[in-house]
Amino acid sequence: MSDERLWSFSELLAMARVNDAGPFSPLSQPPFLMFRAEPAKPEAARVLAAWLRQLPCPVICLNDARGPRPVVHAADVVARNIDEIAPLTVGIHRSPIAAATFLQLLRATEKLPVADALLVESLAYATLQAGAEYRAWLEVNRAAAPARPTDAGPPIVVTRDKGELSLELNRASNRNAINVEMRDALAEAFRLVIADRSIRTVRLSGRGRCFSTGGDLTEFGSVPDAATGHIVRSLTLPARLLARFASRVEVRVHSACIGAGIELPAFARRIVAARNAFFQLPELKFGLIPGAGGTVSIPRRIGRQRTAWMVLTGHKIDAGLALKWGLVDKIS
Repeated sequence: MSDERLWSFSELLAMARVNDAGPFSPLSQPPFLMFRAEPAKPEAARVLAAWLRQLPCPVICLNDARGPRPVVHAADVVARNIDEIAPLTVGIHRSPIAAATFLQLLRATEKLPVADALLVESLAYATLQAGAEYRAWLEVNRAAAPARPTDAGPPIVVTRDKGELSLELNRASNRNAINVEMRDALAEAFRLVIADRSIRTVRLSGRGRCFSTGGDLTEFGSVPDAATGHIVRSLTLPARLLARFASRVEVRVHSACIGAGIELPAFARRIVAARNAFFQLPELKFGLIPGAGGTVSIPRRIGRQRTAWMVLTGHKIDAGLALKWGLVDKIS
């Protein structure tokens, strides 16, 4: 079977009726299912939709007509034409197991409470940290030593004016990458907000040329093992804390907002983006998935399928598209 094959509704429905997963697996070729949405009776659409959500591989729907809503919604990602499919399949081919794990995660956590969904995200991330795709990337890209930012002062500059708390990421020399020092400083500041209800407003921003390029790649591979990494995230993940007071938070972002640089802000009540802001989720090319809360925060802003598109393609989106989708609330 070639990657270009589009399965028909009737072919898939026949497999769905006998609950046969067919040849669809991240371990097979191609490591995804691609089908064309077609008009169908409601009962048939419900059967196929339920079956699609159980498949252990990415499901791509070509919806160039008006397919039945349950079937289109059951797909992991939707393309409007053939040209939109190619960037999706490139990402899946590069990291098929990470792609499948990511999309299974989005399906499973779509309706979970935030705290539970973050727990599941961390477990999925730990699974992939122990996987061959991440190890292969790390073998080539592991840094000799962590980066050493040269900025004066603490990683987070904290100022307060009565009921307003301002938090500024202060590692411009490292593009405000979220390293262990930055992560712990964010967690400490967020615990302060949780403890002090007199803080009515929290404003988060970043100093320097960009808001944040996300996780510090020079620290990748430094965790003792994947299981320990999960426990560390359970104790110190800033997103878990931010989600508890998100209604009080406004984030101002500019230029690069990559990985955790948008995963964390997406929890906030309000995001104001500069016109030069852009957003990207590149983790799949590392054999990983968003692990700073992005599989929870971003789908709750833009939906599961658009989040899947961002991760599978790794493409940047600009501030205008981010505003149209609801990833940000205002351009300033």
